[in-house]
Amino acid sequence: MLRSSVDAELAPSFSARLREIEGVRRVVRQPDESADVGSTVFVADVEPAAADRLVEAIAELGIPVDDYLLSKVEVVAPLRRQLGSERGIEGFAWVEVMGQARANSRPLARYLALITVAAVIAALGVVTSSSILIVGAMAVSPDLLPICATCVGIVAGRRVLTQRAVVTLVLGLALVVVVAAVLSALLKWGDLLPAGFKVEDSALNTLAHTDYSTVLVALAAGVAGMLAFETRASAAVGVAISVTTIPASAYLGVSIGSAGSGEALGALAVLAVNVSLLIVAGSATLYVQRWLAGRRNHD
Repeated sequence: MLRSSVDAELAPSFSARLREIEGVRRVVRQPDESADVGSTVFVADVEPAAADRLVEAIAELGIPVDDYLLSKVEVVAPLRRQLGSERGIEGFAWVEVMGQARANSRPLARYLALITVAAVIAALGVVTSSSILIVGAMAVSPDLLPICATCVGIVAGRRVLTQRAVVTLVLGLALVVVVAAVLSALLKWGDLLPAGFKVEDSALNTLAHTDYSTVLVALAAGVAGMLAFETRASAAVGVAISVTTIPASAYLGVSIGSAGSGEALGALAVLAVNVSLLIVAGSATLYVQRWLAGRRNHD
């Protein structure tokens, strides 16, 4: 949905542009009584597929970003149009994806807090060979967000966004390694590790070895993560991303903290391969979506 306050001299041009854009409907125009000077308020329903063209039109008219708001509204009915029309009300809105990427490319306090909690849970999962704890750590971890923000930056050609997202991702995964290493070292110092504990004897020692399944899982997770990033399913599908990152990071940290095992190099290799493939698959998915959306818009 669009809400915009436009100067009186731009109102006719803006009104005409709104009528020209396919996917913009039910345009309402009325005076802005709260403004000191003559302004006109526009309210319109905008389909996701039309959002990018609308933002371009607003920029061409020179309307400041503070003078309009484009928000996403969840539609409950009519269900028939959602399922039956050629485009429906669903669609790919690049402007929305970019906004999500910018918001999640920075190492916010909540991101660091959640990644730390995930590190503690995953480290204990490695120490106790508990798959349940590993799954819990994957559910908590927010590493999906900077990975997808990196993909958006690559596809959009935004170098600053890409660099910021990569820094956030590396910082988060490094924090997992450090926390896991410190925790396992403290457990070893306090004689709280299981008797004769060796990380390579853990039931999770596959986290230090790369094979064909590692590649396939990472590629599939990258596709799922990118698709989920564009919807409200990101929290749930984030587990698919974390299955390739958090366990290996925690295993690497425990290897370092418990005895400096040679398994650390294997876990580091798994982590590097997984992150690289996640970004490749996510970027490819986003590129294909953007290409398909561009074809539909020009048909």
